[in-house]
Amino acid sequence: MKFALACYGARGDVEPTVAVGCELLRRGHDVSIALPPNLVGFAEAAGLTAIGLGTDSRIIAAVQQDYWTHFFRLPWNRKELQRLGREISEIVTRCWTEEAFNTLKSLADGADLIMSGYGFEQFPFNIAEYYGIPFAMLYWFPIRPNGKVVPLLPAPLGRAAMRGYERLTWGGPAKAAEDAQRRELGLPTATRPWPRRIDERGSLEIQGYDKLFVPGLGAEWAKWDGKRPLVGTLTLGFPQDADEDVLSWIAAGTPPICFAFGSLAVESAADMLAMIAAACARLGERALVCAGVSEFSDIHQFEHVKVVGAVNYEAIFPACRAVVHHGGAATTATCLRSGVPQVVLWTFYDQPLEGAALRRLGVGTYRRLSTTTEESLLKDLRRILAPEYLTRARELAPRMTKPAESLTAATDLVENFARLRRVG
Repeated sequence: MKFALACYGARGDVEPTVAVGCELLRRGHDVSIALPPNLVGFAEAAGLTAIGLGTDSRIIAAVQQDYWTHFFRLPWNRKELQRLGREISEIVTRCWTEEAFNTLKSLADGADLIMSGYGFEQFPFNIAEYYGIPFAMLYWFPIRPNGKVVPLLPAPLGRAAMRGYERLTWGGPAKAAEDAQRRELGLPTATRPWPRRIDERGSLEIQGYDKLFVPGLGAEWAKWDGKRPLVGTLTLGFPQDADEDVLSWIAAGTPPICFAFGSLAVESAADMLAMIAAACARLGERALVCAGVSEFSDIHQFEHVKVVGAVNYEAIFPACRAVVHHGGAATTATCLRSGVPQVVLWTFYDQPLEGAALRRLGVGTYRRLSTTTEESLLKDLRRILAPEYLTRARELAPRMTKPAESLTAATDLVENFARLRRVG
């Protein structure tokens, strides 16, 4: 069978889709994927035929990070929020052009199924409607309306709030771009938000995260007659060139505290490194800084701190004493699988929910990155380095879905759905 995959976002956003694509390819299917041009190399290294779609996702991610930082730090500064909102809108307009839509259309020609990751999924969904073929969604976070993800609200109110968010996001440049795409395809004008249309068409909506994060959500999704299966977190676990050197450094001393920034660009690498070094020195701990997209070269280095680029989290995290990260779904899950306590320093709106789940589970804590200081970092690290946090993390690790099990389950679902050619 032929599968067309499309996704947009940072590496952590696209990795679940790439992982399923790799497994489909291993099973002998024809697989191609469209994703941001800055991540084409990532998908190709995994073995997929990849094509660039839209603009570099790091551009919009940086502006979105600024937007949410201002939203939570200075919500009354409406002028700056409006400016950042306009900048995001301009990027969306540049990203979703006729050329991007033609790329999706060409990619899906002759496909048995189109699968999209979360983020601008309305565009590949419209292509699936145009060709009359099944559509599958892959979520890495429980964003669809439910009564469990916001525990402070009664279930009906939580669902209503999430439906309101869906209606709120159905507007602006993204809706204008979708209207233009549907006109070009000869499809009727959409009158309802795309999440509702995806549901009404009988699409497969795979929930790619672990049930431990949101107790009771699996039972709620079960009411959808198999259309929202919860499979666990999907990751690739690619070996990296630095892995062997990092593991040797770890083995030569005490287990370090790992600071994994991934796709989160820190505002000042020099200030961040100085804060990490000072806090860890006061604790008598070594630090491993995984720079990700941030630039930590050409700044003062510290004897008890090792700075590296990309590493395989699945190989490195189990050898560390604790992990500090931005709260991405895949990173959080990898920490839980590794049995280490965590501190989440969040920026985007979904990340504090990951942090709150860790606090509820007794394996971590969280706070906003923009409010983090040396003293607050020291306080958070002292908290999670307490023996009971490590004990609880090790107890929870075996309860997490294994990566291979999650990937097998998700790929089986996609294959079977394509064979059924089920379209509502």
